[in-house]
Amino acid sequence: MRPLWGGSNASRALHRGIFKISPLFVLKQNYSVLNRRFLSHSPLLLSSAASRILQRGNTTHLLGHRPFSFTSIPKILGKAVKAPAYLGGSLAAAGSYVAYKVEEASNYTQDRLNQMKEFGGNAYDKASDFFNGLNFGSGAGGEGGGSGGNGGDSAAAVGTAAAIAGVNSQEEEEEATDEEEKEELIDQDEDDEPEDDSTDDQIMSLTRQMIEIRTLLQEIDRSSDTLKLPSIVVIGSQSSGKSSVLESIVGQEFLPKGSNMVTRRPIELTLVNTPNTAAETADFPALKMFNLTDFSEVQKILFDLNMAVPATEAISSDPIQLTIRSPTIPDLSLVDLPGYIQVEAADQPTVLKQRIRELCDKYLEAPNVILAISSADVDLANSSALRASKIADPKGERTIGVITKLDLVEPQVARNILLNKKYPLKMGYVGVITKAPTKSLFRKSVGHDAFVAQQNFEYQYLKTNKEEFGQCNVSTRILKKKLIKVLERTMSMSLAPTASLVQQELDETAYKFKVEFNDRQLTPKTYLAENVDTLKLAIKEFNEHFGRSELRSILRNELDQKVLDLLAARYWNKPSEDEVGTKVLIENLTALNEMKKDDSYWLKKLDLTTSSLTKLGVGRLSTTLITNAIVSEVENIVDGTQLKNHPLAKEAVKEAAQSVLNSRYFSTADQVENCIKPYKYEVDVEDREWTISREHSIQLLKEELTQVNDTLQVLKTSIGGRKLSQVIKYLDEGGKNHEETLGFSKVLLDRGREAQFLRDRSIILGLRLKALKSNSCKTKDNKFKCPEVFLNVVSEKLTTTAVLFLNVELLTDFFYKFPRELDSRLNINLTEDQIEEFAKEDPKIKRHIELQQRKELLELALQKIDGILAFQRNKSGLSTNYRNNNNDGNGKWR
Repeated sequence: MRPLWGGSNASRALHRGIFKISPLFVLKQNYSVLNRRFLSHSPLLLSSAASRILQRGNTTHLLGHRPFSFTSIPKILGKAVKAPAYLGGSLAAAGSYVAYKVEEASNYTQDRLNQMKEFGGNAYDKASDFFNGLNFGSGAGGEGGGSGGNGGDSAAAVGTAAAIAGVNSQEEEEEATDEEEKEELIDQDEDDEPEDDSTDDQIMSLTRQMIEIRTLLQEIDRSSDTLKLPSIVVIGSQSSGKSSVLESIVGQEFLPKGSNMVTRRPIELTLVNTPNTAAETADFPALKMFNLTDFSEVQKILFDLNMAVPATEAISSDPIQLTIRSPTIPDLSLVDLPGYIQVEAADQPTVLKQRIRELCDKYLEAPNVILAISSADVDLANSSALRASKIADPKGERTIGVITKLDLVEPQVARNILLNKKYPLKMGYVGVITKAPTKSLFRKSVGHDAFVAQQNFEYQYLKTNKEEFGQCNVSTRILKKKLIKVLERTMSMSLAPTASLVQQELDETAYKFKVEFNDRQLTPKTYLAENVDTLKLAIKEFNEHFGRSELRSILRNELDQKVLDLLAARYWNKPSEDEVGTKVLIENLTALNEMKKDDSYWLKKLDLTTSSLTKLGVGRLSTTLITNAIVSEVENIVDGTQLKNHPLAKEAVKEAAQSVLNSRYFSTADQVENCIKPYKYEVDVEDREWTISREHSIQLLKEELTQVNDTLQVLKTSIGGRKLSQVIKYLDEGGKNHEETLGFSKVLLDRGREAQFLRDRSIILGLRLKALKSNSCKTKDNKFKCPEVFLNVVSEKLTTTAVLFLNVELLTDFFYKFPRELDSRLNINLTEDQIEEFAKEDPKIKRHIELQQRKELLELALQKIDGILAFQRNKSGLSTNYRNNNNDGNGKWR
């Protein structure tokens, strides 16, 4: 049995002691309105109320109209002895609570404790006199009188001791009785409910199907004002209990809470009954979040989504979509809107009140059903919800009134509201209690426990006042059933005109699809598969044309450039422009042609140059070159396909190629480096190799000479031959004649130095070409006189060796693994949303897919609507046949 006065120690003492007062009796004694306001009073006031009951001294009231029996005297005596302790404990608990709150004001606290001590003694005296007056026994009465005669101090001491014990044991007592007090949902199946509110599985099935159709229509075109089925729109002021009504329907606390306005966006709530599941789950389809079982997390997500609206706007018309599935909820489609306000706060926009009304008015339009929430303790004449619904629905045909907080007013007052006479609505009113009184001052029910407590309190309160609410629609259960029937009936009425509109949209969409895309079916998956197949085919062709010869060409070109750089550094460039002029450098190169075989200077120079080439890091150099070449070629192939319009796909293909190549990079580089290791110590040259390299060197120097001369000619053209010659002459002289620099800018001098370098390089290349063509470079015996030829021999050997392993270790592995990596990245590991996002990167493909999807959704919606309409026609036909079969033809029933 629920404690009469909430969960305080005082109420528990009264409830567990002698005073077994039934709830029905107390209600008859004008204590019926023990609502949340009374329950919020302090324990001190509750104890005072108990004292006043004691002072009445009416045994008939105390015993709840039971006849007096002498056999109950021992029990009464035992409880009478405990009563002062209970009273003292409750009073001391109140004193301790006061002391805790004002512990910093020690003098004030001491005064209060003294007052409580005196009050406890007086209460003890009065209680003792009262029980002595009952004449339960002279012995007991005499002892009680003697004990009481010791003075107020001893009585106060007893009360104080009981108070200390009560305070110390409070937490232990509540914890020990927590499991005992935990409520279970009362079985309400046997309640007598109006027949009009009964529902059957057939209606629920139809409602679920129509909600599915509504969801389809929203998916087709959310902004459309024509393609839609009605929803139940919940409106009310911020203090009307709007959120509590929705949570009592769902059976979970999930809506955002806060001191300020936290509902800033419409919440489109779809409830789906799932009888075959055990868990309650929540989905946020727009956020791609599904199967959330923690409703505190759902509450936090809703809070964050609402708080994301900028403070300067405070309200957004962008709805939040939330779907809740549970075996205990009905199939409903609800919209929770921001609560009406009367005055804007200082930190809110001045137009907030108007924005809320505009947003709500948009959702209140027909054919939506209006659920107008009003509090019972507020005059309906001041109800913001009824005022708004009156504007949107003047005749009251689409409005259901919901009166919350029935327990805050007298039952007769609530009955007058629910009878639908003063402010009539065609669908009437439903009264509910959406919150149960707090059982304890220190503990609050949350989540499903709060729902159970609410349901049980509502049930008990309505059952206790059954006579007053006999002809009214009351309880959350009645509200749920009424909403199901109203939504089913409203949706059914909207199906036929909606079917006509859907058919028109389908005809228009089908025509566009035929004209623009010739009815060619295309899905994101098929589009992606076609492009991947095209890419694979192009890679196969690339494999056929990219082999050893291509590898050799790439690597040899790079090594040729390295050879030229080494020759320039060791042989052709001046060590210092200040110390050695071009004339001296030319003389040195002439001396190279006339060198003797045992000249250590030139022998060492060639060995150092060759070592620089072989220790260049050919393994990583060649592997990097080929890897970059393959990736670059793959990107060129992608640019030749439809994938060029898809940045995400291009990046995925590039990453796939790099991933395959990188998996073999280090092993291939090491293999190449190991195989060229002998050339770092000694290079054997054959006559055939020397001849081929000599021809290659001559050709290489000719190309270099051509490029040098072409670049020099460009400079002469851009600056002027005469001007450039003057600058070069000045630089040749060392730049000492400052008078002639008056016409030379810094840029011109830089160009002059560049032309000077090119001129010198052209001279040197000419000399080296002449030497290579001479008889002295025809044989390998004169390799020190012809470093260009010898370095080309080494370069050729390095290239041939590297290509062999690059082809086996890198290229073959790449062409085998790359198609499989493509499948993994672009097919297997992609979600449907990612595939659709990929396909819609191309505007034309996006238009194709969206138009086709719209056509398919319209066809599906029309099919479902036709199915329900056919069912309704068959049902109507069966009813007609039944009436005809039971009519005798004269208008009378058999």
